[in-house]
Amino acid sequence: MVNTDGEGDAGGVDAMSIDENGVIVLRPARYEEALPQDGGATAACHDVAMEEVQGTVCMSCTKTRMKGTEEAETEEAATVQGSKEGAEELLLKVVYGEEEAYKLYCDYGHRTGFSVRKGKQSYFTGTKRIRTKDYFCSKEGLKEAEKLTDENFHDPHTRTNCRAMVRFRVNGRGEWKVIRLVSDHNHNLAKPEERHLLRSARSLIAGRSCSTADAVLYGGYQVVGAPSQMAVSTSVTNNAETPRPDLLPGFSGMTRTSTIGTGDLQSLVNQLKSRANVDGMFYWDVQLDRGGRMTNFFWRDGRSRADYDCFGDVVVFDSTYRLSKQNMICAPFVGVNHHWQTTMYGCALLVDESLSSYKWLFKSFLDAMGNRHPRSIFTNQDQVMSKAIEEVFPNTCHRIANWHIQKDAASRLGALNGSKAFNKMFTKCTQGCDSEAEFEETWAEMLREFKLQDNKWLNKLYKLKQKWCGALNKCTFDGGVENEPQSDILSNIFTSIADTFTSVSTIVVLVDKLTDDWREKEFDEDMRCSQRPPACIIKHSAILNHAAKVYTHRIYKLFETYFLDGCGATKSKELQCEDSDTYRFEMTMQGRGSRVCTVDLNKSTMQLTCSCSQFETMGLLCSHTLKALSIKNVCKIPEMYILKRWTRDAKQWVFNPKQYESSYQECMDDEAAYCNHAMRYAYDLVMKSQGQEELRRSLWETLESGEKELEKYLGNVTQYEESYAT
Repeated sequence: MVNTDGEGDAGGVDAMSIDENGVIVLRPARYEEALPQDGGATAACHDVAMEEVQGTVCMSCTKTRMKGTEEAETEEAATVQGSKEGAEELLLKVVYGEEEAYKLYCDYGHRTGFSVRKGKQSYFTGTKRIRTKDYFCSKEGLKEAEKLTDENFHDPHTRTNCRAMVRFRVNGRGEWKVIRLVSDHNHNLAKPEERHLLRSARSLIAGRSCSTADAVLYGGYQVVGAPSQMAVSTSVTNNAETPRPDLLPGFSGMTRTSTIGTGDLQSLVNQLKSRANVDGMFYWDVQLDRGGRMTNFFWRDGRSRADYDCFGDVVVFDSTYRLSKQNMICAPFVGVNHHWQTTMYGCALLVDESLSSYKWLFKSFLDAMGNRHPRSIFTNQDQVMSKAIEEVFPNTCHRIANWHIQKDAASRLGALNGSKAFNKMFTKCTQGCDSEAEFEETWAEMLREFKLQDNKWLNKLYKLKQKWCGALNKCTFDGGVENEPQSDILSNIFTSIADTFTSVSTIVVLVDKLTDDWREKEFDEDMRCSQRPPACIIKHSAILNHAAKVYTHRIYKLFETYFLDGCGATKSKELQCEDSDTYRFEMTMQGRGSRVCTVDLNKSTMQLTCSCSQFETMGLLCSHTLKALSIKNVCKIPEMYILKRWTRDAKQWVFNPKQYESSYQECMDDEAAYCNHAMRYAYDLVMKSQGQEELRRSLWETLESGEKELEKYLGNVTQYEESYAT
């Protein structure tokens, strides 16, 4: 094994290093003994050593020899294999550290269109000082057991054994210079409009996710009045299965007293203020009690607002995570993006679960999101929260998340949880019934068979059936958050920080880090979608090819599954209709019992309806409607049934009010609306241009050109007013 940290064991153990050509150099311990102690015998020492250690290649004979040649080494010209175009700065610039070198090559990679990976390094003999450092194209090498094919060669996750790399050498003065550059790649490079999606570009786009955490946790972020030891012993736990808060020690009725310290509180405020200074669209709010003390907090960054504008039709609010030491609740607002991944809309710290706290929080959330109400909001089974939602979100459908019901059932139903028969019937009641009549029949049968007529928890749950029964919400959009595996992810939002000992000030950091991880996954999917459409399982299917062009990869795979179920596992029967333009079908899925769904297709308007209501809830055509389209030889998805939130272009043109006549007219008539739309539009353009120098330059030039036009117009208006006045 190569010793890359410069440390070797004592005695007769061989030490290893890597020379500038990537050759492993083996130097036995007795080699040092073979070197002459006389400083003037440098020229002979190599021979003595080589006689003692036969067959060994030495990287550096002695410190004296290395010192004598150091100056010459630093001046040698870099070896370039391939084109030098665009590499002038890389070849000529001198940097003074590993991170600077990495950033320099990343900048070159961004301009060229490839992502960067860190490679091997060698050290000055007997030290931990880096001698040479390599950085590679991210497609360097080959993944184990992965075969290169025409289909996967251009996939962003596939290694293609690309040879592009750079090697830096460090001299005695700590100067890092390029000594070798291989600039040719064996794969396609990212287009200019795609380069901000490159993995190594993200440190320029959003900053390193660990930097804020390091600053706060390790002293780089100074806060007046904050305690010296910021990582206070406290924990975040998912408390979905614990008794009501008023039954826990330290709780008094529906309100609690937070034990957060003054220093930690000041640190939290300072950190939120600092974030607002960096991010012009950052929003945070704090509620004061009657004594003027800070109690509840809410915050979200600019990217969360942009994501909410695109995907805010469904919100999941989870208030089951506790900061046990401070007696506070950490409650995130999340949703799903166009890749069916979790996305963050904001987070709150609450001192209690009172009606006033929830009402304040939901109003603050609406203020942060431009007063746009979601279509659906999923929460736990909390009556106080439910009342607050009714008051603040009167037009939003409030749903109790199925995963919360399942967690409550685990603690309320005892031995019944081990019964497969009961679990099957209970799951059917929550998600498997097609109609209210079927639900009522199944529920009554479940109570009767397992003698649960007097179970208080089930009786209370039944009274809330409108909020959790799928059969009673067939016209409510939910974005598939109740479907697996999305429900599993959303039921464990903060699992990664559930056992972390932290202060409330560092909760912001941990939430940011989790959010950055989610956004990195979104970047990966965006990059994959931008490079090529997904492979169709039936290559010559027109409707599948159409879906592959418009949907993201993840959503396309769902669509493809529905299509295959419809065309390969569905029996159909056409019925007569009075309207000659309308076709009616009865569809029966094979292997799914005797369940029949009715589909109506109007060929003149291309309107579709299905009794399963999947499009209304999920926003994707179901197997039954796709079967009907196939029968009538419809080769494209009707435009009205392509929901933009699931497409590859879900985030394009969202903030341009000209896309929507009503929004544009509002901007023309109302100054506040104009300012709001213009700022969000400009923020979106800034975020898109951050990862690429030429895009930043282009945006600056556009802004300067716009400013000149405005100044010219204002000058003409001033001259006109002056001439009119005289």
